[in-house]
Amino acid sequence: MNSNNRRGRRPPSAQPAARDLTVTIRDVGHRGDGVADLSPPLFVPRTLAGETVRVRASGSHADPLEIVSASPDRQTPPCPYFGTCGGCAVQHMADPAYRAWKRGLVVAALADRGIDTPVAPLVAASPGSRRRAVLTAHGSGRTVRLGYHARASHDIVDIESCLVLTPGLVERFTAFRDIARLAHPKKGSLRMTVTETETGVDVALEGGAEPDHAGFGALATIMQRNGIARVTLDGATLLALTEPVVRIGRATVGFPPGGFLQATAEAEQELAFRVSSALAGAKRVADLFSGAGTFALRLAETAPVLAVESDRALLDASVAAAARTEGLKPVKGICRDLFTFPVSAKELAKVDGLVFDPPRAGAAAQAAEIATSGVKTVVAVSCNPATLARDLRLLLDGGYVLDEVVPVDQFLYAPHIEVVAVLHRS
Repeated sequence: MNSNNRRGRRPPSAQPAARDLTVTIRDVGHRGDGVADLSPPLFVPRTLAGETVRVRASGSHADPLEIVSASPDRQTPPCPYFGTCGGCAVQHMADPAYRAWKRGLVVAALADRGIDTPVAPLVAASPGSRRRAVLTAHGSGRTVRLGYHARASHDIVDIESCLVLTPGLVERFTAFRDIARLAHPKKGSLRMTVTETETGVDVALEGGAEPDHAGFGALATIMQRNGIARVTLDGATLLALTEPVVRIGRATVGFPPGGFLQATAEAEQELAFRVSSALAGAKRVADLFSGAGTFALRLAETAPVLAVESDRALLDASVAAAARTEGLKPVKGICRDLFTFPVSAKELAKVDGLVFDPPRAGAAAQAAEIATSGVKTVVAVSCNPATLARDLRLLLDGGYVLDEVVPVDQFLYAPHIEVVAVLHRS
C-alpha cells in the first residue's frame, strides 16, 4: 500500500465517483460547454443556457443524459457525427444564438482586461468553406480509421464526410484513406494535413512510414485520379505531380509542405480587406508574423513592406512571390522568432503602419515594443480573444486608441473566433 492510500487519499489513477444530477444551465462557456448553475461550476457539453438537464457528473464535467427542458435556441445538429466527433462543439445551437455567443466571446475577453469598446456584429462563416483540415489515421491494413479525435479522447472517429470542409476535400476522403493505408506506421497514428490549393490538394503527412516500391506506384495512381498535387512525409516530398500554389492578392505563392493558410478563403478576404483598408494611407508597412504573405503581399500593392516570420519556408515563398509579381512594391523578409526577439520600437522608427497576426499564444513581447513605438496605425489580428485582449491592453496603456473590433468566424461550430482590431496613436 502506498503512502497516499495510508493517508486516506485517492490514488492518482482513481476517478471521482459518478453521480446523477438534474441541473440548470446558466450559460455556454468559452469552450462551447454549458455551465451548470452550481458552485463549483459543472461543465456539460451539448447543452444551452436556460436548459434543465439530467446529467451524469464526474468531477467538474458531466455527460448529458436527458434534456428535461430545452432552450428555444436548440436545433437538430446537421452532422450525423456530432456528439461523437470532437471537431465541433455547438452544432446544437441555432444560428442567431450561435452568432451572439461567438461575438460574446470577444466582448467577454475584452471586458476581462477592462476594455469597454463596441464590438461589430459577427462576420459569419459558411458551411463547406474550410479549405484546410488536420486529420488523423489509425489502424492497419484495410481497417485504417481516418477522421478527427473523439471528444476528450485519443480515439479516432472514422468519418466519410465533414460539413465544414469544402466539397473538394470531402470528395477526396476515400483517396486520403487510401494514402493513409500506404504510409501508416507500424505503431501509433498518422497525422495528415490536407489543403486545397489552386493546382490541387496538398497532403502533408507526419509520423508515417515511407511506402515500398509498389506503394509509390499506387500512390501515383491515387494522386493522378484525385487531383492531389503533392504528398510529403515529415516535410520531405514523397511524390509531387505539380507544385501546390495559392493565390494571395495579385501574387501566386508556392505553398510549403503543411504550410499555414487561413482556414477559409472568404475569411481571408475579409481579414485582408480590414487590414488593407486600415493601412491604406501608410507609406511604409510592417507585417509581423507574416506567414505566407496573407497581408504583406496585398499591402505591397501600395507600399513597401517589412515582413517578419519565423518559418523560413513560408517567408521565402512570400518574398519570392512578391519579387516575381509585376506592380508590387518591395517586400523585405526577415526570419526571426518574435517571441524571443521582437522587432524593437527603434526598428519600427520608419514604419507608419503595422499589422501583427500571431499564433494563439499572442504577442505580448512584441505588443510591448509596439506600445513604445511611433507607429501611427496598428492592426491586431488574432484567433484567441483572450491573448488579443492582453496585447490590446498593452497597446492602450501605451497611448493607442481602439477604432474598431470585428469578429470574423472561420471556425464554424467550433469555439474559436478570429478578430481584427484597428488602433491609432492618440
